[in-house]
Amino acid sequence: MSAQTITRRLTQADLAKLYQAGEKIAQFTCYDASFARLLESAGVDTLLIGDSLGNVIQGHDTTLPVSVADIAYHTAAVKRGCERPFIVADMPFGSYQESPAQAFRNAAALLAAGAQMVKLEGGQEMAATVEFLVARGIPVCGHIGLTPQSVHALGGYKVQGKGEAAAQRLKSDAQALKAAGATMLLIEAIPAALAAELTTLVGIITIGIGAGKDCSGQVMVLHDAFDIPPGKKAKFVKNFMDGASSIHDAACRAVAAVKDGSYPGPEHTYAG
Repeated sequence: MSAQTITRRLTQADLAKLYQAGEKIAQFTCYDASFARLLESAGVDTLLIGDSLGNVIQGHDTTLPVSVADIAYHTAAVKRGCERPFIVADMPFGSYQESPAQAFRNAAALLAAGAQMVKLEGGQEMAATVEFLVARGIPVCGHIGLTPQSVHALGGYKVQGKGEAAAQRLKSDAQALKAAGATMLLIEAIPAALAAELTTLVGIITIGIGAGKDCSGQVMVLHDAFDIPPGKKAKFVKNFMDGASSIHDAACRAVAAVKDGSYPGPEHTYAG
């Protein structure tokens, strides 16, 4: 099957079929109805209302100030703007770490706003929370590797998973999240070879960002991919506006590059 032939809202089952068929999944962050409509017309499979809105929309230095109300507001706007992409909403910092019950309350609010899945950061320490949510009907995407909500604990935005011990921790994290019921796993800023190994190991959809070409799909931060504002970006970012005739053309190029496997290239990946 091809996601391009589906006109209704994509479901978890549709994404699973794409994964099983070996079709790469194209995901963009999105925060408003207009870009949701544009990205939908470019063929994006899934939209992530990321807590990156704290950086690119609100102007904060980190994602930490973002609230559940912020994510819910933008989730509702994105849903109103499109009819086909699968919608994932970030659980912001402080909205799920206290207890599984806290996580459920806040995840339920995001589903009520229009999300079909929530994403939360953390590995083995979040497995019980993931299991609690999944058992109560809330689909979960895990997030391992570079976890921006832990930027202070990590000592900055650094590549993760380097060295045997660090790599093994990420493998254990990935397996724990899958065992807890997560059906998608976002992997950020780790060596490409390790991401490929994790993708094979877990056997569920993996979405990479700075994690090489062998993940099941890729997520791009909208503002980074379209060079808004211009300036230095992370190594894994490609400026799809370069050579494009419009933002829509850039979005189409980005989706095509994910689908055909040409993005990310070697220049966008990290070595072990």
